Amino acid sequence: MPERRRIPSLPDRLPDRLTALRTPADPGFWRSPVRGARFTAVLGLVLLAGLTLVFVTGLLSYAAYNPDLDPVNDKTPDKGWLGFYLFAWPTGPHWLYRLTQGLHVTVGIVLVPVLLAKLWSVIPHLCALPPARSVGHALERISLLLLVGGALFEFLTGLLNIQLDYLFPGSFYTLHFYGAWVFLAGFVAHVALKLPQAVRVLRSGIPRGEPEPLAAPDPLPATLSRRGALAMVGAGSLLLLVTSAGRSFDGPLRRIALLTPRGGTEQGPGPNAFQVNKTAAAVRIAPADTGERWRLTVRGPAGELRFSRAELLAMEQHSAALPIACVEGWSTSDQLWRGVRLSDLAALAGYPDSPPDVFVESLQRSGSFRKAALRDNQVRDGRSLLALEVNGAPLSPDHGYPARIIVPAAPGVLNTKWVETLTFGEL
Repeated sequence: MPERRRIPSLPDRLPDRLTALRTPADPGFWRSPVRGARFTAVLGLVLLAGLTLVFVTGLLSYAAYNPDLDPVNDKTPDKGWLGFYLFAWPTGPHWLYRLTQGLHVTVGIVLVPVLLAKLWSVIPHLCALPPARSVGHALERISLLLLVGGALFEFLTGLLNIQLDYLFPGSFYTLHFYGAWVFLAGFVAHVALKLPQAVRVLRSGIPRGEPEPLAAPDPLPATLSRRGALAMVGAGSLLLLVTSAGRSFDGPLRRIALLTPRGGTEQGPGPNAFQVNKTAAAVRIAPADTGERWRLTVRGPAGELRFSRAELLAMEQHSAALPIACVEGWSTSDQLWRGVRLSDLAALAGYPDSPPDVFVESLQRSGSFRKAALRDNQVRDGRSLLALEVNGAPLSPDHGYPARIIVPAAPGVLNTKWVETLTFGEL
């Protein structure tokens, strides 16, 4: 009778280390040899500098809207004490908003690979159980929840706003503003807890005999060094810089800014061939609205005055070389605008000595910022114009014909196009 052969069971056929079910909560689940305290510390210090810059320039961007001037400028009316830092936004240097918002958006984009690498490096700790071993550990985990959740929310909403994809519910301004303060709470707590440890690791390394935090207990064979991994993260950030930063520059750099809506395209020849946000067609400005029947209405103590475009051109004309800079981070180089000073129009309205604030209304009937308020310091600046021409030619319909506002250092949306009414007075 032939001898029966024993068929090995499934556990006999598998290596011992695969028989135990591992979950993300098990340190042995994470086996990359790249993870380690020094790798994480380097990424953390880069984020410390970069996110601080992004947060500060974000606050400056909010201040640039002068939200405490008039409700039409304020997109977060319930901010309460969170608006403690607001101040009258200056008009100089004239490239101020172009710089601060360009840094805010560009640095934010460049930090995406660094943020993802940092989250990847600490994910074993994020998945560790139990979630809280002590009161101190619980507070640390709460700070991490605010930090990670806030950072991901801010980056996601910011990137969608840059791409003009408003997939999130509610106003971008409100969501991004409150999300920034949630992120800051977690960021400050995390820095206070972890910065001394990160500095110590970078200076002295891990003391001999101590286990290395974040390192895999059972790592796989290395296929990439930690320096190589950092180089890959840096290369990703460099690629994002090259393909996005050019939206703030004319010429070849803009043509390779393929990751942003205001990059990668040519505007064509001519004096009006520079970037726009909203076109006349998009906001339904018809030729009849801006034709011979158009009149500018100016209101103030002197009453209500109405001017045709020809009458405005007959007034004393002034020039100013100013850029357009938008909240999405794109901007133009300085364009040569020509028109009537806002301070001169304020004098006609009944304020000959001390121009006040002005409330600007556009022919645009729907959409955000069809109405905007400007501070008295903006009206007083001699470079603040009701522009009628740009670069030696009449404004094109897309650039605000028959007349638009241009103010130094102001966000693009406050440089109202297709102006219909100017109301001077304290707001």
